[in-house]
Amino acid sequence: MSMNSPALRSFLDVPPDADFPIQNLPYGVFSPRAGEPARVGVAIGDHVLDLSVLEAAGLLVCPGREAPAVFAQPALNVFMAAGPAAWRAVRARLIELLSADTPTLRDDAALRSRALVPRAQVQMHLPCVIGDYTDFYAGIHHAMNVGRIFRGPDAALMPNYRWIPIGYHGRSSSIVVSGTEVRRPCGQYKLPDEPAPRFGATRELDIELELGVLVGVGNTLGEPIAVERAAEHIFGLVLLNDWSARDIQQWEYQPLGPFLGKNFATTISPWVVTLDALEPFRCSLPTQEPPPLEYLKGPGLCGYDIALEVELTPAGDKPGAVIARTSARELYWSLAQLVAHHTVNGCNLRPGDLLGTGTISGAAPGSYGSLLELAQRGKTPVALPDGSQRTFLRDGDVVTLRGWSQGADYRVSFGECRGRVLPARGGS
Repeated sequence: MSMNSPALRSFLDVPPDADFPIQNLPYGVFSPRAGEPARVGVAIGDHVLDLSVLEAAGLLVCPGREAPAVFAQPALNVFMAAGPAAWRAVRARLIELLSADTPTLRDDAALRSRALVPRAQVQMHLPCVIGDYTDFYAGIHHAMNVGRIFRGPDAALMPNYRWIPIGYHGRSSSIVVSGTEVRRPCGQYKLPDEPAPRFGATRELDIELELGVLVGVGNTLGEPIAVERAAEHIFGLVLLNDWSARDIQQWEYQPLGPFLGKNFATTISPWVVTLDALEPFRCSLPTQEPPPLEYLKGPGLCGYDIALEVELTPAGDKPGAVIARTSARELYWSLAQLVAHHTVNGCNLRPGDLLGTGTISGAAPGSYGSLLELAQRGKTPVALPDGSQRTFLRDGDVVTLRGWSQGADYRVSFGECRGRVLPARGGS
């Protein structure tokens, strides 16, 4: 039976609308309780399966990485470096052990009690040590929307956009896991009617709805990754919110691009969904016109049908609302093309490196992945159920990203990517 078959069933009770069925099994790093050592697990239903327990019991081996222990590590990097054959072998073994027809774990109460931890009680960590971070601009509707806002409709899309996957190198030190609070940043910004810039807390704190690509196997310095082999270097995907201070960014970005407007925080979801789990949800890319240059062409290039949404919840006991719904189908450049372009000059990627797709927006209002677009930089505020409006984020706001691919009788979900805005140091 296929590892993505809707007929697969776990011995655990996992409803069809659950985030983490046996067809998903995303990887994460967790502590069974706060303060306990971190180790590797997979999400299954309402539980986390502790892979270090299975490894210690001799029930799970990572091919080619038999020693030292792979899953007792506080990060996924060792497993990520093992490569796609090892990833698939481990996933197949986990599906076997969790299957309703396999007695090994199902019928061993003592082993189950050690290996299965209620998901509600665990503490999640960043899934890996992230050495480098690159943010791309692969969402064409976002690029056009932002271009219209800042340059007008006649110059909405820069002339290089359809030729080259645009990106910039960010920083990894301020990448945080979902649930971490984000402090409003300070920096320079210039108001249109004032002759000189000010220093202070950003007035235009925004979100960016993205997917994050986590690199598995890297490449040797000087050796590009061919586009047709690029997927073999992708360990999996996470949700990513690249918080942005738009006023700081606008003042600083010429001529070298984003800096303080971006580097204060990036939030990612804790569970890494593998490309193997997403295989049934491959879809065609948008038409790329003009045709890409040869190094960006290849067989099997695809997008992924992943539904995405943004929920905004005000401070206090107030109801939130989904303010945007879109899909990863809207990305212009494929994940494989991002990897190929990143390395075509010989740049070496390493296990755990993170590539952001850039903001994912659709073509219609309500499908935009940033408040900059949703509120048209203040012209059309977003209304919330409590009667308040947003052009940009206020202190205390909670932003939650969600993503999932819907199959027949199951869904492959990313869970949540959440962060709450704290006031700037010294107040807003």
